[in-house]
Amino acid sequence: MSDDRLYFRQLLSGQDFAVGDPLAQQMVNFVYAIGDRQTGECVLVDPAYAVNDLVDAVAVDDMTVTGVLATHYHPDHVGGSMMGHTIEGIAALLDRVDCPIHIQADEHEWVQKTTEVRDDHLVTHSSGDVLRVGEIDITLLHTPGHTPGSQCFLVDGRLVAGDTLFLEGCGRTDLPGSNAQQMLQSLQRLAEVPDDTILYPGHRYSAASSASMETVKQINFVFDQI
Repeated sequence: MSDDRLYFRQLLSGQDFAVGDPLAQQMVNFVYAIGDRQTGECVLVDPAYAVNDLVDAVAVDDMTVTGVLATHYHPDHVGGSMMGHTIEGIAALLDRVDCPIHIQADEHEWVQKTTEVRDDHLVTHSSGDVLRVGEIDITLLHTPGHTPGSQCFLVDGRLVAGDTLFLEGCGRTDLPGSNAQQMLQSLQRLAEVPDDTILYPGHRYSAASSASMETVKQINFVFDQI
C-alpha cells in the first residue's frame, strides 16, 4: 500500500486536542487516526478527553470516523473515572458517531465496567485478527501485561503500542489486571518486530514522539532484561 493512500496521524493530548485541559496536558496521551485517504474512512485509536476535537480534526482532512481501536481499558485511553476526574471517551464518541469499538477479547469486561458502553457496540478480537479500513489492513496483536487485553496495532511498517511499550520503558504492571510475567512475554514478542518498524507509543514519555524499533531496542532498558 502506497504511503499516499495510508492516512496516519498522531495527535497529542493537551496540545493537538483537549487544549487547556490540565489532566490531558499532564497525561500526554497520544491518539492515532488510521485510515484510507481514497475512501475517506478512518479509525481512532484510544479517543479520550475531547472526542469532538478528534472527530473535527480528521474531518479537516476529509476523513470520516468509522470505528475505534482500543489498546486497553484505562480511562485515559477510552474514558471513565481516573484520579478523581471523569474523562470523556468512547461513550461520548458514540453520541456523535455510531461505530464499532474494537477491543481484545480479554478486555471486554474491563471496558464495559470502565466506560459503561453497551455490548452491542463492542467487537472482540483475537491476536492476529486483521481490521480492514478501506483498503488499509491493521493487524491486531495481543500483548497482555499492562492489562489483560492490551493490544498493539501493526500497519504499514508502524507499531502503535499503547501502554505496552514506550520509547523508554514499558507499561506498569502494578495495576488491576496487570501481570509482570505476561508483560515480559509480550516484550519478547515485540522484540521480534522488524528493526525498521516505527514505534508509536501511547504517551509522550520521551523527547521524541516515535522511533524505529532498532533505536528502541538500543535505548530502552527493558530489552536488556529479555
